[in-house]
Amino acid sequence: MQTILIVDDEPRIAQIARDYLERAGYATVVAGDGASALDLAASRRPDLVVLDLGLPRLDGYAVARALRERSAVPIIMLTARVDEADRLRGFEVGADDYVTKPFSPRELVARVGSVLRRVAPDAAAQRLTCGDLVLEADTMRVTRAGTPVELTPTEFQLLLELARHPGRVHTRAQLLDVVRGDDVEAFDRAIDTHVKNIRRKLEVDTRHPRYVLTVYGIGYRFADR
Repeated sequence: MQTILIVDDEPRIAQIARDYLERAGYATVVAGDGASALDLAASRRPDLVVLDLGLPRLDGYAVARALRERSAVPIIMLTARVDEADRLRGFEVGADDYVTKPFSPRELVARVGSVLRRVAPDAAAQRLTCGDLVLEADTMRVTRAGTPVELTPTEFQLLLELARHPGRVHTRAQLLDVVRGDDVEAFDRAIDTHVKNIRRKLEVDTRHPRYVLTVYGIGYRFADR
């Protein structure tokens, strides 16, 4: 059974999320502040984290950054902060999805399932080699010239989709379908943020990227092998 860590300082919200996720067949653990969330993440090793931003002790951004230093566990941010700048900042620190309050509990369950399906192993192509870059779909592991590159699940799925079709131009809308699914509201700038993160982690010189190339503002493509 997959375990979901719910992090929210509002007990009513946390209980609603817990009830619906458990009815959907997930095990859950709950933390009411950022420091407790990190302790539970280390001890329980959840399969996904539902994370509020306005937390005591450590806010959600700090928790997400700390989680990203330790693992690639998927993160869905659940927050009342609806500004585009807040959402972009969430993606920059490693969020895989973003749900705003007030929220539909059923939608949250659907988002959790969607993210978990995205990060599941893809038996069709377990290992992909592109020059000195190696992607392993079953473990979501990336190495460049033998050196590990730590990507979030969403960043890995983006890179994998581009690398599977070198030279093909992918629009932002197409990439949104790949990494977020048709049931999620389109948010084109989120793709730009994810690509920025990929380049920061992968490229030697982000001003002159070698792997993920921008195509005339239309979208992105992976460099020809």
